Amino acid sequence: MKIISRKINLSTKGNGEIINITDYVQSELKKTKISTGIVTVFIPGSTGAVAAMEYEPGLINDTKDLFKKIVPESNKYSHDSTHTNNGNAVSHLRASLVSPSITIPFEDCSLSLGTWQQVVFIDFDNRPRDRKILLKIIGE
Repeated sequence: MKIISRKINLSTKGNGEIINITDYVQSELKKTKISTGIVTVFIPGSTGAVAAMEYEPGLINDTKDLFKKIVPESNKYSHDSTHTNNGNAVSHLRASLVSPSITIPFEDCSLSLGTWQQVVFIDFDNRPRDRKILLKIIGE
């Protein structure tokens, strides 16, 4: 059994940007030459999230609209008045609805995703950021 750590660096625009990171994850997986196992994708920080979804323009817009409806920017949030006044309570709340990690099985050095399934990073912060994505690859 091997355990390997990898890191992916991304520059993001923030504000709900959804980035397809499937190829990045797949590329790092192939470099390990581990053929079968699991990979955990983890986003450090409390304003980003990772998910599996179809990366299609209509669905991307629908997803962004959904988060705007669930956590509207127009609401008043306690966090914004008690913590650094940076106005990113919406960012934290939206990220908390998803997850900072996802675990995906793989076979023959290939992610076991469905036909329309991609791994995406969602940056909910209200400003551009340089982000790191951590991978933990476990297998044989």
